Amino acid sequence: MRDLPDFAKGRILVVGDVMLDRFWHGATTRVSPEAPVPVVKVDDVDDRPGGAANVAANLAALGVQVTLAGLVGDDGYAKRLRATVEDRGVVWSVMPCDGSTIVKLRVLSRNQQLIRMDFEQSLSDYADDLFVQYIANLIAGHDVVLLSDYGKGTLHQVEPIVSACREANVPVLVDPKGTDFERYRGATLLTPNLSEFEAVVGACDQDSDLIASKASELCDALDLDAMLVTRSEHGMTLQPKTGDALHLPAVAREVFDVTGAGDTVISALAAGLASNTSMAGATQIANVAAGLVVEKLGTAAVTREELEQALEGPSEVIPPQLRTGVVSENDLSDLLVTLKSQGLRVVMTNGCFDLIHPGHVSYLAAAAGLGDILIVAVNDDDSVRRLKGESRPVNALHARSTVLAGLRSVDYVVAFSEDTPARLIECIAPDVLVKGGDYRVEEVAGHESVLERGGEVVILDFVDGHSTTATIERISQQ
Repeated sequence: MRDLPDFAKGRILVVGDVMLDRFWHGATTRVSPEAPVPVVKVDDVDDRPGGAANVAANLAALGVQVTLAGLVGDDGYAKRLRATVEDRGVVWSVMPCDGSTIVKLRVLSRNQQLIRMDFEQSLSDYADDLFVQYIANLIAGHDVVLLSDYGKGTLHQVEPIVSACREANVPVLVDPKGTDFERYRGATLLTPNLSEFEAVVGACDQDSDLIASKASELCDALDLDAMLVTRSEHGMTLQPKTGDALHLPAVAREVFDVTGAGDTVISALAAGLASNTSMAGATQIANVAAGLVVEKLGTAAVTREELEQALEGPSEVIPPQLRTGVVSENDLSDLLVTLKSQGLRVVMTNGCFDLIHPGHVSYLAAAAGLGDILIVAVNDDDSVRRLKGESRPVNALHARSTVLAGLRSVDYVVAFSEDTPARLIECIAPDVLVKGGDYRVEEVAGHESVLERGGEVVILDFVDGHSTTATIERISQQ
């Protein structure tokens, strides 16, 4: 999808736990004489919408007509929160109560968060029948209702709110909290992250097929239209009640701060649906938006202009939802169907890549030059240990994969657990298989399947003077 829908036509009601996110910034130049803690000289206070208010702010940044409803105290924090929300173009329909406004305070120095302090109490006593009726009266004037549950009590009576949405024939999306998904029965869609999802269905180990299967079972059991499971660096999986799952890889170039990323996902998804975009199309928009927001500091929003720029992208061949880094084997298999259908030449190489050095960088750049897409298969920690000894790897799989994915020459990084990647190579079926070092073609694992399919096996020289083993030995001698 390259053209965004007209979000301005969408009308969305956001209901949930609204909060004030405060960021205190300052320099740290000394340690306190009272305790071994840094002293921060605060010179800037940044107040932003948090929780459900951040969801509303994300929607407003996309140009959506958005109304915010929830509960706050009758205090100065509520007044400040209302100002931050209305400054962003959100209609404030939040009900005051005898409780206190929820505040989350973060102290930062040089963009490093030093401490977070939460000021909160449960608001469930104030989420009474009067509040539910108040929300029900707001539903009819909107295209989508979005429920943002942070477990602070505003959605204590979520069941009648979902029922009211169904009766009004208005789609209701839920960002859930806790393990009792039964509370959200009848919702249009739930958007749990993987840890929340696994707390309900059991461990899935990033198995895309298993995630899809469990999500489908939940859709049936809870009468949901769909389930969207967000999977951090592994992207997201959309499973409709009927039909095949849609697996999308992550698109973030650099993860700087994940604060509020879930808010951005459900906001972009709701914006798409309110603008008559299909569920799959709205999920693709949400995936791109998530990749943008994690590159920002703190509770932030993605604008329509940023989304448009990301969707345009530098490549006219590869859709933005396919530009990614670390992927699972199942997701990579799905992606390759699209990549190869576009006539792209796929190059593959493999290794432990324990300590990335200039030799690796040069080698991978040369490998990337042999085609359009470079896939790097990386030994997992156990297979490195079997190959290199108990003292290896120095860096765990996640760290090695992240560094590789950050290289400009590398498109996808995928792990394998066997001693050789022969099985994975046969599954991926690259056009070019590359190996670095003093090898003959017949010594390269997986060469048979590549050659049988008419592909090439290329041996590249490593840059002299660089070796992971030698580097480790030099470090150990110091």
